[in-house]
Amino acid sequence: MEQEKRVAIISMIISDSESIPSVNDLLHKYGQYIQSRMGLPYRERGLNIICVVIDAPADCISALSGKLGRLNGVTSKTVYSK
Repeated sequence: MEQEKRVAIISMIISDSESIPSVNDLLHKYGQYIQSRMGLPYRERGLNIICVVIDAPADCISALSGKLGRLNGVTSKTVYSK
């Protein structure tokens, strides 16, 4: 039985630019679920901000969000639809 899919937004603030390749690798691995991605380099503050809309099983969303949040210099928060 296929697990019910959820829609969520994963927002990230990246303060360590050395983590960007790891973030991109993770997003590529979960690319089949990603519906939209917006990135904003905030050069004045030395930050990168990324928002991803994902439609996937809840455990898949949690796994991705957790992996992102464990990266050095990456803060990640996830908001789920009802």
